Amino acid sequence: MSATEFDLVVIGSGPGGYICAIRAAQLGLKTACIEFEAALGGTCLNVGCIPSKALLQSSEYFHHTNHDLEKHGVVTKGVSLDLSTMMKRKEKIVGDMNKGIEGLFKKNKITWLKGRGSFVKAGEIKITGPDGTETKITTKNTVIATGSKPIEIPPAKYDRKLVVSSTGALKFEEVPKHLIVIGGGVIGLEMGSVWLRLGAKVTVIEAMDKILSGMDGELAKTMQKLLEKQGMEFHINTKLVETVVGKKEVKAICEKNGEKIEIKGDKMLVAVGRKANTEGLNADAIGLKLEKNGKVAVDKHYNTNVPGVYAIGDVIAGPMLAHKAEEEGVAVAEILANLPGHVNYDAIPGVVYTWPEVASVGLTEEQCKELGLSVKIGKFPFIANARAKAFGNTDGFAKVIADARTDKILGAHIIGPNASELIAEMAVAIEFGASAEDIARSCHAHPTLSEAVKEAALGVDKRMLNI
Repeated sequence: MSATEFDLVVIGSGPGGYICAIRAAQLGLKTACIEFEAALGGTCLNVGCIPSKALLQSSEYFHHTNHDLEKHGVVTKGVSLDLSTMMKRKEKIVGDMNKGIEGLFKKNKITWLKGRGSFVKAGEIKITGPDGTETKITTKNTVIATGSKPIEIPPAKYDRKLVVSSTGALKFEEVPKHLIVIGGGVIGLEMGSVWLRLGAKVTVIEAMDKILSGMDGELAKTMQKLLEKQGMEFHINTKLVETVVGKKEVKAICEKNGEKIEIKGDKMLVAVGRKANTEGLNADAIGLKLEKNGKVAVDKHYNTNVPGVYAIGDVIAGPMLAHKAEEEGVAVAEILANLPGHVNYDAIPGVVYTWPEVASVGLTEEQCKELGLSVKIGKFPFIANARAKAFGNTDGFAKVIADARTDKILGAHIIGPNASELIAEMAVAIEFGASAEDIARSCHAHPTLSEAVKEAALGVDKRMLNI
């Protein structure tokens, strides 16, 4: 096999792409990964999950120091914000992880082909380098893992100064006086939380009847109340119809219940969702079938309609989550190696990294009702959890939903401290088809936050011990 011939070429180096490439190389496939950006890692690492979590952590420290430490007997005076240093820390984290992926590629002998990949024909891909030069390679198999990009809406076109996407909201040079957030989903609430903690007024405009659409309704309702308590303002059932951009001010003109509302701010974050990034693949050259929303149509084994071409991650149906893409990347690599690769979509957790955090896995209470399932529900508040009291973070609860007849866990939903970590136990439980009784009878260390999950499982059978 020549230097331009591969068993597998992955287009895109985000979580789905680079993990797919690594697993394929581990299984003995000669593998290459095409990436046009200067650094590996895709949206998640460079302008998404990782930098946003870095800022969320830093902003939480700042807020905690200013508002909560005195309750612990730690008296602080003269606390100030050095936003430049905070941003440099974020960039260093991203840079270190970029280098980490490069190291993994070298370790696993994966070829990084720098440029934009597009199909010439099935099994042949053209790579257009940063300088415009073109090279062609051949491959037995191709995985499309090109991810997604922010949706731009007509009433709020990006000017990348006052009206920005999530990418722009990661790079503000100063704290906005008033940040208007269009969209009450995960990205809007996370980035809104960052700037709220750092001193901005934050107003969220959501067209739906609740924030965090798709998550358990009780969680969404509780989350809104807690964020309002922190100072975040919400306009629910409110539609943005026009944005007026001035030199230093942006005005959101909205409609709510037939009435006109005007909200003025100095920055606007548009976070209404993301769309599949499939432009530029030259899909027509191979007759690749795309859905109306631009996503790639695949079967349960990630095959497209073109033999030897697969797709994973944000470009196919399902939640746009980095860890979902990773699991699909592993599955495809194992399928190509004649192993039984698969993904259990019922056990994929979703997390909102606000504070408190929100995490869910499996079916929501609303989905159970829609499916006509008879369920039992256990719910335990963190205010009755000893470790949460020691932390001083007692907002929220753990909720377990189980089948009323079999006791099989159907879903779990947590709002509270470290919910992103606590949900893993319930993802494993669903993966193994566990019952609420299994979790209830498993010994959890005391005092830990995880005891709230155990108590919620006990609550399914109405036998909680600490409330």
